[in-house]
Amino acid sequence: MQIYGAGTRPSMRANPDYFTGTVWQDPIISAEPPARLHALNVHFEPGARSAWHTHPLGQTLHVTQGVGLVCLRGEAPRLIRPGDTVWIPAGVEHWHGAGPDTTMTHIAMQEMQDGSAATWLEHVSDADYQVSPS
Repeated sequence: MQIYGAGTRPSMRANPDYFTGTVWQDPIISAEPPARLHALNVHFEPGARSAWHTHPLGQTLHVTQGVGLVCLRGEAPRLIRPGDTVWIPAGVEHWHGAGPDTTMTHIAMQEMQDGSAATWLEHVSDADYQVSPS
């Protein structure tokens, strides 16, 4: 058993190659094999968002604070609020982030496959981000 005490692991600024705007990540767990779970608490400042990406085994998002957006390629963004849980199937191109005027925090849970939890694609354009949510 391993207990990670609150405040013992530093917050990390998210890699700007994969995010637009200011995004902070706090580790929850990167499980040792044979387990594959990788989970983070992710905080997006207003207007911040991930790049387009996929996950080899899918992703679950659970919103804990604020109001944000999640979007599948070819669709309009959808609003997400505290208490909402989103399942994105394996291989589906998507992005997620804060609303234009609100912060949003979610727990992101995904499984590693061959050492990777995500395949990162291009940044989300301002035009795609500003599409009215459905």
